[in-house]
Amino acid sequence: PLGAKRIMIDPISAIILKMNKETLELITDLHLHNERQGPGSDETFSRALTLSGIDRKAKLEIADIGCGTGSASIALAKATNASITAVDIIPEFLEKLEERATEEGVIESIKTVNADMFELPFEKNQFDVIWSEGAIYNIGFSKGIKTWKKFLKPDGVLVVSEITWLTSDIPEGLQKYWKSEYPEIASASAKFKQLEENDYTPIGYFVLSPDCWLENYYEPLKAGFADFFERNKNNKLTKKIIEAHEKEIALYEKYQNHFSYGCYIARKRVV
Repeated sequence: PLGAKRIMIDPISAIILKMNKETLELITDLHLHNERQGPGSDETFSRALTLSGIDRKAKLEIADIGCGTGSASIALAKATNASITAVDIIPEFLEKLEERATEEGVIESIKTVNADMFELPFEKNQFDVIWSEGAIYNIGFSKGIKTWKKFLKPDGVLVVSEITWLTSDIPEGLQKYWKSEYPEIASASAKFKQLEENDYTPIGYFVLSPDCWLENYYEPLKAGFADFFERNKNNKLTKKIIEAHEKEIALYEKYQNHFSYGCYIARKRVV
């Protein structure tokens, strides 16, 4: 059941511990109307695609895990000749993705799969590329790179973004917060070590800039708070959810020099 899973919609959400159906419905409603469900930009997508080195003209199979409403899936369908399998646990996100993909003229290249990333229904060596923007957080970086590896073909490419420390002098309050929320946060060097220990060869890395968070994710999110409240004002959880998101935004604004998403690009080694 959904209530037994730890499902993090936001990149650094403090609001979802064990999400019940009511909370999940509210979080879905808040994020459903936005282009992105986490930090990112067209520029960072293009940079990741270039660093991945994949052949854009080839008939590849790409899985976008934790696809949300489809910002990366649609971009991949436009930029490549690949077949895209877009995976998310929230059916409403997939419905919105299909609407958007139809409007953008790329629906024929995208198949949606409603699945839990802990229990993906795929075959061994099925994909040339696994792409996951701001979503491996849900399963954990260590578990994600291990369990998803079997779905990659030999020499297949992994592209994931992951919360990463940018400095070594982490303020005590921020350190305490992350120990509670996501203990796997670490430096890029630690993440590279994990990739190497799990039979990946790192081939690229960069850090998402503040505009990916503030302009492309948080500003649209804040702009929707009033309508979200109006739609759900009779629910006692609504105000708490807004307040928790406001706290999350304030945390990033204060400490943005200390953490961000790092985009990690690696190739599965043939062993």
